[in-house]
Amino acid sequence: MLPLPTIRPTADQIAQAKAAIDTYVLTIDANPDRRPGAYPYYLFHPIGTPVYGTVMLFHGFSAKPHQMWRLADYLYDNGFNVYQPSLAGHTLLNPAKNWPQIDLKPEIANPLKQKAQQDPVLQNYLSNLAADPLASAHPSPLQQAALVARLLNIEPRLLDIVKAIQTPDDPNFETFYISSHTDYLTNAEARLAELAALPGPIYTAGLSVGGATALALAANHPDRVQRAIAYAPLLKIHGEDRRRYVNLSGPLDISESGWDPDLRFPVGAFTAADRFGSTVVLDPETVQSLQTVPIFLVLTENEDAADVPTNKDFFAAIGGTAKGHHLYVYPAKDLVPHPLVDPTEISQGMSNRFWQSLYQETLRFLCTGQVDSVNMADYEQSPNIPLVPPVS
Repeated sequence: MLPLPTIRPTADQIAQAKAAIDTYVLTIDANPDRRPGAYPYYLFHPIGTPVYGTVMLFHGFSAKPHQMWRLADYLYDNGFNVYQPSLAGHTLLNPAKNWPQIDLKPEIANPLKQKAQQDPVLQNYLSNLAADPLASAHPSPLQQAALVARLLNIEPRLLDIVKAIQTPDDPNFETFYISSHTDYLTNAEARLAELAALPGPIYTAGLSVGGATALALAANHPDRVQRAIAYAPLLKIHGEDRRRYVNLSGPLDISESGWDPDLRFPVGAFTAADRFGSTVVLDPETVQSLQTVPIFLVLTENEDAADVPTNKDFFAAIGGTAKGHHLYVYPAKDLVPHPLVDPTEISQGMSNRFWQSLYQETLRFLCTGQVDSVNMADYEQSPNIPLVPPVS
């Protein structure tokens, strides 16, 4: 594996980057809603150490930066500086106020809520759901379908309202909705600006919504971001039934729990993640820009969050292998779930036994732009790439 050219950041350059990030952290400290354990952090090599550049790692929806600390340590140990910022709003509690969210405008939402409150069947369902924390953490497909059917029964106009959110270029979106979904990119832009003093290339990588953020940031800064890696990026919610439920139920203030079981978020926050992927990352200008930035896209057939066909279509749209991009899909038999970067995270009874080879190929791609699919499919590590430490 040929190494990248190295650079040696000066003491002043490192100090400027640290000061910029530390200033951002102070704004988090000053916020009464600050979320314990969700602080961004950086791993910068000592002054004078040759490095290959800086990797920005973006965690998944509802998670925290330390979700990928093992990968961060591995990349740091092998010559990269690392910055793990939080996704927009995720440094804070109270997701309904602080996270990117989509909701109906009050003049539309309030009458709908009034109808819902007057519907005894729906109120009985919501009461049952609230009394069962396990069920309400993530409603089953049957529950989601039942709720959608009831909502359409009490307000048939919702079909037109949902069409405005499911169609990326629908002119009625701003008529019906209030949205802060673009905050994912705005926040990432601010975090990238904190690294302005550091010389050398920037690389972006992320999981789920973090993967979509890594792609959007690379598209906006193809002159600064040299390569990007997206692990199961959420460009569109997996499953049309699930997507319809998410887009319909936001106005009812239904909440779910995600990677952090101690924190619940409104469904409208997940709706914003879907719209960020489908309108920002899949925007034709973004797609065109990413044709010039090498992308490594990693998917799994055991997906329950990010839509796999949409990701495959995206890979083709950016030019596929002909443009120097790489795609790897874990087959169903490998039992790899959506949170495929953290080997200790269990989802649907599955975890990623192939995580060490994934880390090795992440390093290979960052250094050479190449990926060895044979190694990706092997849960034993390649001896030709620095070894990844086991889970301790």
